[in-house]
Amino acid sequence: MQAFSSKLSRRTFLKQNSLAGLGVALASSSVAGLPAIASKSAQVPAILGGPSAWAEVKWPIWPQWNPETDEKLLLEVMRSGIWSRADVVTRFEKEWAAALGVKRCLAVVNGTNALVTAIHQMGIGAGDEVLVPPYTFIASVSSILSNGAMPVFVDIDAETFQIDPAKIEAKITPRTKAILAVHILGLPVDMDRVIAIAKKHKLLVIEDACQAHLAEYDKKKVGSIGDAGCFSFQNSKNLPIGEGGAIVSNNDHFIDLCFSYTNFGNPYGSAVGSVSTGAVMQGTKLRFSEYQAAIGIAQLKRLDAQTTTRNENAEYLKSLIKDISGIVPYKLYDKVTRGAFHLFPFRYQKEGFKGLPREAFLKALRAEGVPCSSGYTPLNTQPYLKDTFDSENYQRMYPKEKLDINRYHAQNKCPVNDQVCNEAVWFTQNMLLGTKDDMKSIASAVEKIHQNAEKIKTLGQK
Repeated sequence: MQAFSSKLSRRTFLKQNSLAGLGVALASSSVAGLPAIASKSAQVPAILGGPSAWAEVKWPIWPQWNPETDEKLLLEVMRSGIWSRADVVTRFEKEWAAALGVKRCLAVVNGTNALVTAIHQMGIGAGDEVLVPPYTFIASVSSILSNGAMPVFVDIDAETFQIDPAKIEAKITPRTKAILAVHILGLPVDMDRVIAIAKKHKLLVIEDACQAHLAEYDKKKVGSIGDAGCFSFQNSKNLPIGEGGAIVSNNDHFIDLCFSYTNFGNPYGSAVGSVSTGAVMQGTKLRFSEYQAAIGIAQLKRLDAQTTTRNENAEYLKSLIKDISGIVPYKLYDKVTRGAFHLFPFRYQKEGFKGLPREAFLKALRAEGVPCSSGYTPLNTQPYLKDTFDSENYQRMYPKEKLDINRYHAQNKCPVNDQVCNEAVWFTQNMLLGTKDDMKSIASAVEKIHQNAEKIKTLGQK
């Protein structure tokens, strides 16, 4: 995984930097105020010997679990001995569909296989092309490759971090079958423009909403707008189950096909464990379990309130740092009515910090007790593509010129994405579950580093 330049995986990063619960009282006396009201000593960055803006052990722990309210259903499931897919999974699917305002939901083992299954049941395979942004987690692209299709990268909008609709049509060919609209970081794509392009060219739209639980575009939940939506419930996600995923759609036939595919090809409605039904398609086994569903039902009860808190804190933090030279926070499209804020992103431009390199900025920020990362590296140039193109299957499926990796790279350049990958800084969603004083502490840390950038840069040169 390429998400963090510190060579920590995203999961390790989250685990190491989220060590105390929301129930811990956050003493206001320990919160460094913004530099304008702080003492002179508090304005000295921690990396230069001053006090830290905050203690990273006080950031809200993730995932959250309340034994008093969360364990009753889970214990009932465990004691029942019915652990494979049954009534509790069905209940979770109905509750998640209702939360999104969609007709159907199918829970599966993870978000990656939700994408793989959705793409497969859309009839996308060898010879087809799927448009996808390069600023995303690798599963968005590997799910296309797993189906034998060809990813075609569309550059992003630097302000929103999302696929740039203005660049989509130039990438459409007679082979194009679908647009994979990835609501990366939990910030919605400009869906009006994406849907309009898809209708014009008769393309399918699959929403990768794996990071965008309860985010909204024009008051509609993302994942409910295109032909299908896919979600992840991996441990770091806003709806954490450990592992898990879901496909949602208003198309009954499509969801029935997805069910069959994830249950050995047996027809929709077949009993779990049945060996006499008879398979109607080639399938696999991607079923959700009862105890996963029980955890999901518990987590879903607080998701809406948590999403509201994340939105409020994200907007407040943005207001505190947006005028600092060299800090360019995310922008939401005009019709976005709610973000999920799985991550809080901004672009760091070193020219506003006396030329202080991003890695030095991140190091100084971590010294302040503020966990952070540099985010993704470009997906459109990584070695996994050549490895796939060199595989025997791809060699059989595609003509040689289609698998010429140098030609492919030349056709899939994404210069804006390259820039964003060099500038991005992320804060994780659990940090946005803190208090307004926590947001002030983050802003204070950034401001201290800004005011002392020249000294910090000199420190790095010694």
